[in-house]
Amino acid sequence: MSSWGYKPTNGPAKWADEFPAGAGKRQSPIDIVTKDAVYDSKLQGNAPLKINYTPETNMQVKNTGHSINAVIKAKSTISGGPLEGKYTLEQFHLHWGSDSSQGSEHTINGKTYASELHLVHWNSDKYGSFAEAADKSDGLAVIGIMIKEGAENAAFKPISDVLSSDLDIATVPGTFDPAKLLPENITDYWTYLGSLTTPPLYESVTWTVLREGIEFSKQQFQKLRSLKGNDGGDMVDNYRPPQPLNGRTVSASFQ
Repeated sequence: MSSWGYKPTNGPAKWADEFPAGAGKRQSPIDIVTKDAVYDSKLQGNAPLKINYTPETNMQVKNTGHSINAVIKAKSTISGGPLEGKYTLEQFHLHWGSDSSQGSEHTINGKTYASELHLVHWNSDKYGSFAEAADKSDGLAVIGIMIKEGAENAAFKPISDVLSSDLDIATVPGTFDPAKLLPENITDYWTYLGSLTTPPLYESVTWTVLREGIEFSKQQFQKLRSLKGNDGGDMVDNYRPPQPLNGRTVSASFQ
């Protein structure tokens, strides 16, 4: 059992010692420098990003010791944009800070947000399972959404309502539609080839970081920060800092 975490002794600076992919050249997250992003008209033209999510019934939310994972069972897919073929939603999770001045993994022009939502998909046209796809160069696709402190997020409320300091696993009652977590504008985004941001750090992710973010309330952030991590302390600052771009191109779907 790996003991990786976010403390100085086992945090991001140490991960590559145990997980060699972490020393690679297409690691995530990155700082997205908007003036350096290259507009790609194909991202909007014939194949805009399509998100086809199905509501979940009695969705389970797990405390992984590093974050919370919402386990997806219904068939929800994304396609188009930078992707070839269909990718199936496996789970979504969050990264957040000890306060709202930090917490996101990606930064935009050096700006950090209070949290970042990751919707994790696998290439179901090419591979037979998430596990099979996880380490392939075209295996995964993650949508990243920046979150700042503000108004209560009605879509996230059914999840925040079941969070508690002793959470191990909880069921979100009724139906939950992951699409409701998305901002209104999903056509404007940046995309690049990167990696998982947690061990094993496989360089297998096509990243789509949406330009428009969402908001959680102070109380919703407090629920996240009340969770206990695998070290017994508060689960906060569970984010990896930006990694070197190493000459990669960041494409933009907008001018």
